[in-house]
Amino acid sequence: MRGRRVTDKEKLLIVSLRSRGYSLPEIMRATNRGGSTVFQYAKGVQIKPKYYNLWKSKQGASKYRAFKNWKVARDVAKKVLCTLNKRDKILIAASLYWGEGAKKDLSLSNTDAGLIKAFVDGLKELGITKDKLKVSIRIYEDINRNSAISYWAKIIDIPKKQISSINILKGKKEGKLKYGMCRIRVSKGGNYFKIIKSVIDLIKLKN
Repeated sequence: MRGRRVTDKEKLLIVSLRSRGYSLPEIMRATNRGGSTVFQYAKGVQIKPKYYNLWKSKQGASKYRAFKNWKVARDVAKKVLCTLNKRDKILIAASLYWGEGAKKDLSLSNTDAGLIKAFVDGLKELGITKDKLKVSIRIYEDINRNSAISYWAKIIDIPKKQISSINILKGKKEGKLKYGMCRIRVSKGGNYFKIIKSVIDLIKLKN
């Protein structure tokens, strides 16, 4: 069902309030309209010079609130995850594989270094040594090959020569992670693959 139509009067009010330095949440409260509607008509509106300092001060206050909220969130996360035991790390690895892994073998590809490291840490807890890891990377042609190799070798904590394959794609990275994508595959990992899949199945049963 569609919402009520935005009247010309409301559009003018949104523009007027924005030009006087009102923040988007303030305009939402004043007009009883949702964020997407307010943003649609407020975007690009120039703030009048006499209200500019007021508007900037609100931006600063908003950033400070966001900073405080993130600090609280990080503190809570630290308390929840004060220590990670073997079980936790295996569950994390299984969850990452569940969302990002291949269907037929124990392998995972991603551009996020933290995700790759967490996955490898979980594999270690299963008894998989790093010499069993087959590591390959995919980079764009404008990415420095040696820098990418050094970066992923450091993240995984393996010798650079263990990165066995480098796939170079045509084009530029255009905002993508500057070290490309890393793929981790466990050599002769059939039994470990079954363990990870069984962990995932048990998680499903408990939900």
